[in-house]
Amino acid sequence: MEFLTDVVILARLQFAITIIFHFLFVPLSISLGLFVAMSEMRYYKTRDEHDKAATKFWVKIFTTTFIIGVATGITMEFSFGTNWANYSRFVGDIFGAPLAAEALLAFFLESVFLGIVLFARNRVSPKAYLVSCWLVFIGSALSALWILIANSWMQTPAGYVVLSDGSKAVITDFWQAAFNPSTIARYLHTVDSLLILGSFCVIAVGSWYLLKGRNERFGQQFIQMGLRVGIITVILMLPFAHMQAVVVAEHQPAKLAAMEGHWEDGPVDLSILGWVNEELGETKSLSIPGGASFLGSGNTETVYPGLNNLEDGLEDTNDYDGVKPDYYHGGIPPVNATFQAYHLMVGLYAMLVLWLVFAAIALARSRQDRFSKPLLTLLVFGPIVPFLAIQSGWMVAEVGRQPWAVYNLLLTSEAVSPVVSAFEIWITILLFVLFYTVLFISWLRVVLSIIRTGPVVEAEGAEGAEPSPDSEPASDISPTSEGGA
Repeated sequence: MEFLTDVVILARLQFAITIIFHFLFVPLSISLGLFVAMSEMRYYKTRDEHDKAATKFWVKIFTTTFIIGVATGITMEFSFGTNWANYSRFVGDIFGAPLAAEALLAFFLESVFLGIVLFARNRVSPKAYLVSCWLVFIGSALSALWILIANSWMQTPAGYVVLSDGSKAVITDFWQAAFNPSTIARYLHTVDSLLILGSFCVIAVGSWYLLKGRNERFGQQFIQMGLRVGIITVILMLPFAHMQAVVVAEHQPAKLAAMEGHWEDGPVDLSILGWVNEELGETKSLSIPGGASFLGSGNTETVYPGLNNLEDGLEDTNDYDGVKPDYYHGGIPPVNATFQAYHLMVGLYAMLVLWLVFAAIALARSRQDRFSKPLLTLLVFGPIVPFLAIQSGWMVAEVGRQPWAVYNLLLTSEAVSPVVSAFEIWITILLFVLFYTVLFISWLRVVLSIIRTGPVVEAEGAEGAEPSPDSEPASDISPTSEGGA
């Protein structure tokens, strides 16, 4: 029970709870932003009131989710100054730059144009409104970029020097730090996974409508739209995931070894499933010999360092084919946890592929775009799979980096605040769990209420109807404008 009083473990637990909860809403808000823009583009072309209702429907869900995501993100930033004060002091000059850029260059962009989307449909031209919808999505995607730049720098730091007294790291090249070796691969991999989750959520809503025999037009439309995005993004995940794997193989040899339970120097097998005995240093698995080496370098014979060597300390050397490992002097990550999380992520991705294949085949064979009830029920619960895949992927990224807060630069044990006690952290953990539970239930009730109500179609010619694509926006001082307001 030593973990109950271990400040480092408790601080990590608190941050894990916070980030898992936050990252429930971030993927939804970013991905649903794409579907808001797609729905509005459809309406801009068709001028069909049903398509306008679909846009309003997704805007409501997006906005509700966006608000919660912003609130929970603020909590995480405060924790850097409380539980992780030493981390903030050591890398604050570097870590603060992308966070500031995220607020100035992305969050403001997203917020300003979200205001137009929410309140100015009848005050701007249809073209300006469509552009605003796309800029909301682009702003959210840029926000993710800056956050992932900060996280990627922790994984593969670059463009910095440590002061001679060892007190802190300072930035020497902003662009080298921003676009460090893992930024692009991590961004593409992460954002693609968010869009996969969004597509499954859209499919789930459409499936629920068809299952209940209501809003069938919207149900069919949502399933088709979600399937198109889902199929494209699931296919794109293959090259994006490969890019990420290559970065790990080249720059984080301990994480690669933990992901596959690789103990001795040599080619790395690609495990299908298995179990790691960390005490004995053994991995029992069903695997493809040299498979992971092939994915990392294109050669099944490429040699990578094993955990036994890495645990003892490995000097910078060129003795390994295809990889130049960094000097590693802090131990190895929790191997079985990293191994299981990685293979869970891969297994869940395989489930996503099957899910989409079944849905696409059913849609292609159905003359009336109707699905069987068992399949619809399965699709309603579909978002659980990509959500778990995203969380397990982040567990691989963050647990596999241990024992480092910043890889090969700052140990996690040295990054925590020296003045925060275990009791104080326990209080915050309990309060966070209580508050987040209430917050999640409230959000869920609102979103489910929106879904149950469904898209509301306005009667053509109703008061407040917007102008045609070629018309000019109403003046802010005109009677029409006042009535719309």
